[in-house]
Amino acid sequence: MRTTAIPNSPLSRRTLLGASAAAAAGLLTACSGGTKIGSDEGGADSAPTFSGGEYKGPKVTLEYWNGFTGGDGPHMQAMLRDFNKRYEGRIEVKNTTRQWADLYPALPTAIAAGKGPDVAVVHNDQIATFAARGTLIPLDDVVEALKLTESDFIPAVWQAGVYDDKRYSVPLDVHCLADYWNAGHLKKAGLDEAPTDRDGFEGALGELKDAGIAHPFWMPNKWPAHLMFMTLVWQFGGDLYNEEGTKALWGSAEAEEALAWMVEQVRKGYSPGQVAQDAQYNAFKNNKVTFTWDGIWQINDLKSTAKSVPWRMSKVPVIGGTDAVWTASHNFVLTSQAGRDKNKVQAAKFFIDEMSAKSTEWAQAGMIPARNSVRAGVEVKKLPQTALAADVDVFRFLPAVPGLGDVQTKALELAVQQAVLGKQSPGKALADGVRTANKVLAENKQKYAK
Repeated sequence: MRTTAIPNSPLSRRTLLGASAAAAAGLLTACSGGTKIGSDEGGADSAPTFSGGEYKGPKVTLEYWNGFTGGDGPHMQAMLRDFNKRYEGRIEVKNTTRQWADLYPALPTAIAAGKGPDVAVVHNDQIATFAARGTLIPLDDVVEALKLTESDFIPAVWQAGVYDDKRYSVPLDVHCLADYWNAGHLKKAGLDEAPTDRDGFEGALGELKDAGIAHPFWMPNKWPAHLMFMTLVWQFGGDLYNEEGTKALWGSAEAEEALAWMVEQVRKGYSPGQVAQDAQYNAFKNNKVTFTWDGIWQINDLKSTAKSVPWRMSKVPVIGGTDAVWTASHNFVLTSQAGRDKNKVQAAKFFIDEMSAKSTEWAQAGMIPARNSVRAGVEVKKLPQTALAADVDVFRFLPAVPGLGDVQTKALELAVQQAVLGKQSPGKALADGVRTANKVLAENKQKYAK
């Protein structure tokens, strides 16, 4: 197995949404004028149907791209080594690992030139964008041949792989926000466990401050502030976008209440003002912060770099009236490049199913396996993140809207930042942001027209 990797820090997971604007810009540049990559000879429409079973064709080499450059990388490498060993002489998977921010804009151009991946991993919020431009091949035949249904997966992540009534992905995992907390701080304040609701959480912050923890809950204005905001919008009963993907809904009263709560944490003195990028997470690792909301991908980093901190992890507390949390997913997709070779199509579809079905190793990367059968395994059940999937109905995903990443970066993230920094009131920041969002959504409707 050949591996091309670009190393980076354990905190790189935050690039999964930071890459969205670059992804949208790169895709539009590569596909300007409405040209669909899959419309060439071969491609999506002429790809052979998958009939299930092991690959029985001649030996093929599959180019595989992903963005697992952090602590999750070694676990993916282990899965690939195992696959290549088991199917030596039939399928060879050559791995290329790039930063997500580099991978997404590079995909369309590389695939059009025949120098990209045959199979790749992308986040769920990128599937609609790539599918709309014909970069991906539908996988309906794979799930039909294997008799895979929503009941085999976490329902929300299964639904996230559908665009324009076609399935374009097989989910590998889900990863959500979690509440990391310092057990030593809580003990100092006379508390045993992290609170699970608004009254308990706000009460704990006051008690922690009285116990000498100056700022127990630092409020970021950048990553992962927008993930916190989206979580709270859903918790307060709001939504982010309409079903058609033509209108932003996060200017609602529920969204304003969510953002106001975030700003309150600064005003009440629980958080310092103007928290710099990564400052809240680094402060948590240095025993200065009691609570920090971040993704479950931080588990392995904390295990290795915060050994002196008595940290624990639980679900994000329910601040609003609905239990909900921002969630995303890594998904296997088949590209239109593979569609030019019928043997590659069959081998790639077999590879996708194998990697999804045998993803116990992937759970060691801190992720929650998407397949119920994997999540039920003894080895996976004992992992801390699996407890967060006790009620899978709390998981919330962004809708399948082409170019949505660009909307998030240019509008939603900026609105949250302006309010948390105190530059605008929550209502004004959201109103301005929604105007920008609706403009970009309208532009994208034209750019990604079918």
